[in-house]
Amino acid sequence: MTRDDPLLNARALVLSDLSAQGLVDPHTVSVVEDCVAGRRWWLSQWQQGASFVDGLVAQDVQDALFDEARRWPLCVDCADPVEHSLSIEPELGPDPRWVCSESGAHIAALGGLRPL
Repeated sequence: MTRDDPLLNARALVLSDLSAQGLVDPHTVSVVEDCVAGRRWWLSQWQQGASFVDGLVAQDVQDALFDEARRWPLCVDCADPVEHSLSIEPELGPDPRWVCSESGAHIAALGGLRPL
C-alpha cells in the first residue's frame, strides 16, 4: 500500500476489512468514498493529521453503516453470544487496531481482519 496519499491508504485498509467480512458491494464502496471525501477537507486543514486519517476513515465508515442499522465489523472472536462490534483504538492516533468492545481484546490491525 502506498503512503503517498494517506486517504488512498485509509480507503484500501477499510475496504480490506469490509471485504474480510463480506460487505463489499456498490453501496458500501460509495459509503467509503463519501467518508474519504469528507476527510479530504479535514486533512487539507490539518496536514499533520495524516497519521490519524486511517482510523478516522474507519470510524466514519463504521458510523455511517451503523446509521443504516448495519454493524461493522462484527466481533467473531469473542465467546459473548450477543452480537457486538469492534472499535478502533486509539480513537485518534497512529497505527489503529480493532478491539473487541466487550472484552477489550486486540483483534487485528486496521486492514488485517481475517475473512469470516
